[in-house]
Amino acid sequence: MDNQLVKKEETTVATVSNITDEVLLKVQKFEKNGQIYFPENYSPENALKSAWLTLQDIKDKNGNLALKTCNRNSIANALLNMVIQGLNPAKNQCYFIPYGTNLTLMRSYFGSIAVAKSFGEIQDITAEVVYEGDILKTKIVHGKTIILEHIRENYFANANENKIIGAYATIIYKKGAIDGLDEESLIMAIDKIHASWKKSKLNPEGANSTHKLFPEDMCKRTVINKICKYYINTKDDSNLNLIKEAYETSDEELKETQVDYEITNNANQNVIDVEPVNQEVADDNVPPQTAPSKEENVEPATTNTDERPSF
Repeated sequence: MDNQLVKKEETTVATVSNITDEVLLKVQKFEKNGQIYFPENYSPENALKSAWLTLQDIKDKNGNLALKTCNRNSIANALLNMVIQGLNPAKNQCYFIPYGTNLTLMRSYFGSIAVAKSFGEIQDITAEVVYEGDILKTKIVHGKTIILEHIRENYFANANENKIIGAYATIIYKKGAIDGLDEESLIMAIDKIHASWKKSKLNPEGANSTHKLFPEDMCKRTVINKICKYYINTKDDSNLNLIKEAYETSDEELKETQVDYEITNNANQNVIDVEPVNQEVADDNVPPQTAPSKEENVEPATTNTDERPSF
């Protein structure tokens, strides 16, 4: 019996290794045809090796290895989308999440920043929380929001998680990247942020949810993901269309898989109430170092048990 289990494990490992080889060949073909390029510090080979190691430990909510329960096509698509977007699970830029027999790729906000930077115009992306008593001065230039000044005269009196009134993210452009614009920001009031969280199926209102435990970090995560998605969706460089397509495909596949999974698991119940999950929100709700609760349906691709999200 033990020999049979060992043989099955060896077969699984060999199968995944073959898939990663096939994905790498496809990506190299894209690169050769000029359909995609990677930053100098990104290695598709290294990213696939990291993914290969990560996938061997990923389990679904029933404790089964994802490599045994997920179909080959979904594994290949998840790996392909990861590489095309220039992501690496070793850097907490993405997670592999099994939903039934499908493996899906979910970006973290680290991943969204990495994809946005891959277009070559961005120097940095930052975020900040706004508390009661803060003074935020802005101006609008050609429809773009510019933060002129953010004043917090008394940090210890103002910086209280119960006094958060909003948050903003700022894209800082490289010199000369955007004519007449050094940076632009996106601001969200706290009620808009909470409305975004409520769309999640991961129970952000729960007493022990990441949102309740670390509201400042999660507010920053929300505005970063939102401004990155806006920036990426407005790019029209034909040489980067493959990246944009992979970015959007990952979002849609995640939504569809979650919906299919919910319907399947509720098939014997009287009421089925399934709403497509907003990817922007989904990214907010799976921090790199947080394990899901028992009622959640996702398994982040990490073995780190520290619950505080890195920021």
